[in-house]
Amino acid sequence: MNEKEEELIKKYKIDTEKLKREQIALSKSLKIKDSTDFSEINLIGGIDSGFQGNNIVSTIVVLNKEMEVVDQSYASGKMKFPYISGFRAYREMPTRLDAFSKLDEKPELIFIKGHGTSHPRLGIASHFSLSSDVPTIGVAESLLEWTEVKGEDIVLNDKVVGKVFHSKKGSNPLYISPGNLISVDSALKITKEFMKHPHKLPEPLHLAGKYGRKMEGEIFPKTRAQ
Repeated sequence: MNEKEEELIKKYKIDTEKLKREQIALSKSLKIKDSTDFSEINLIGGIDSGFQGNNIVSTIVVLNKEMEVVDQSYASGKMKFPYISGFRAYREMPTRLDAFSKLDEKPELIFIKGHGTSHPRLGIASHFSLSSDVPTIGVAESLLEWTEVKGEDIVLNDKVVGKVFHSKKGSNPLYISPGNLISVDSALKITKEFMKHPHKLPEPLHLAGKYGRKMEGEIFPKTRAQ
């Protein structure tokens, strides 16, 4: 934890030890195995969040197997929790769950921008799944300091918790990990199935980010310089 994060913890009076205990307790409910035959599902979602100052916009897009958008929604609000490494869910979960609740077509599997089991306690992909009861796949663009890479495996405490995926030539890899209700191997397999050239991210996440940038521009238009 860096000096800036320590200052934020004091400023917001955050009990990180209490939150760690909560994350560890919740993690005991995770099921890192396939909860269904994922070849039979039809609706797949992607969730992302963007920021404008102290405001957050979370977006979710739902695609069918042909990668056509069948539903989308967003939620925005003021952030009540600062960015602190390892506790991202407490910052972004409220608006992500709000956006999810507004969908008419609920996805059967969701790609989440962030970590699943590659988090040492409880990643945002895992936390979201426990709150929504939907299988999730965490897609991160960097690793947390507690993990290491051995070949294509992401290892935490001598256990394979995810996979390194080179989705686009010349780009940094993605770090894929199950959030909940899905296995490591299935998480990687489905991620590969939902790639669309030339995008680096799986298509549900790519479109969620695109939709998010659109909504950020509409909700928080940049003021013209005076």
